[in-house]
Amino acid sequence: MLFGKRERTVKRILIVEDEPLVAFDNEHSLRDAGYEIVATVDTVPNAINAMDDDVHLVLADVNLSDGGSGKDVARAAQARGVPLIFVTGGSPPDARTLAVGVLSKPYSQRDLIAAIDSVDAKLSGRPTKRIPKTFTLFTD
Repeated sequence: MLFGKRERTVKRILIVEDEPLVAFDNEHSLRDAGYEIVATVDTVPNAINAMDDDVHLVLADVNLSDGGSGKDVARAAQARGVPLIFVTGGSPPDARTLAVGVLSKPYSQRDLIAAIDSVDAKLSGRPTKRIPKTFTLFTD
């Protein structure tokens, strides 16, 4: 396709976020950008249950409302072969082994979409275009 948009690898996203306003903003922005939101949840068990649907990418905060950890969500995503981006104020030391990247809070919605586009490019074997300063994409 010469001038059209590329077909995305990442189309269906699971949001795991315990801050309601952040979750709402992410949901709204991602829908406007053409992504399908599988679910927006704030606990580890709900996140794991939602992964039973066809999820292409998980966005997960590290600290969740039930006292659970986004690291548990990341392990469940890994077991299912689903890439995960930590969206958090504090990256866990073992993030590189659990996720494809970390988007640091606070971030703009533009940076969120650019981070997802970077992961999409990586998964598709294409070069990344614009990696936001707030995003670390793990390349190994």
